Amino acid sequence: MSQVPLSVVIITFNEEANIARCLEAARPIADELLVVDSFSTDRTTEICRELGARVVQHAFEGYVEQKNYATEQARHNHVLQLDADEVLTEELRHSIRRATEHWQGGGYTLARLTNYCGHWVRHGGWYPDRKLRLYDRRLGRWEGLLLHERYALAAGQPAPLPLAGDALHYSYNSVAQHVTQLNRFTSIAADELWLRGKRRVTLFHLLLKPWWKFVHGYVLRRGFLDGFAGLSIAVISAWGVFLKFAKLKTKASA
Repeated sequence: MSQVPLSVVIITFNEEANIARCLEAARPIADELLVVDSFSTDRTTEICRELGARVVQHAFEGYVEQKNYATEQARHNHVLQLDADEVLTEELRHSIRRATEHWQGGGYTLARLTNYCGHWVRHGGWYPDRKLRLYDRRLGRWEGLLLHERYALAAGQPAPLPLAGDALHYSYNSVAQHVTQLNRFTSIAADELWLRGKRRVTLFHLLLKPWWKFVHGYVLRRGFLDGFAGLSIAVISAWGVFLKFAKLKTKASA
């Protein structure tokens, strides 16, 4: 089988701090660099065009809708979908090249290695954090409600294959940034639970589930091996579980 052409697709909004390194790392394997931007107010689109990316503007209606729209705009059927804060390592680029030369099945998963406040996090359930990101768009689509979108292959397709190498994920530069993002995401998560018909919130949700989140990440998944980063992640993640259900309870009581 000859090498299949590859579109690297990224959705953006105000990503001027991240997008250049993402595009530069992806360019060696891309037959097309496509950025679907939801009307950034910073230099994101200018940087993208300077680095040779095709930019399409589209209003953001949700992560699932935006990623499906972006996938549809690609010039090629084989797509590598990245977030703007992700950077391909050389090992992962080599794996992707081999996959496009010897394509099998519907898609491939890649591992993400997250940088949290300057520390590479390898425990606590944050690594390898495999995601299906390299796919044949004719064989699946993005699914989900408001949060935790995922690419799902159509029924009958073989399971995706793992790629060697990491995508470096530059997540949070500070604890304050993590907390700010957590507040936003827990509001979205509470809305998603509401849409799924969840109404009842008990002390089990408000006390035990946050406690279990901390124990699971920090102790059972050995988050303590990541030092302060692991502790910070475990505590804030547990707080996030409480916030999600507290916001849902407030919504149900309104």
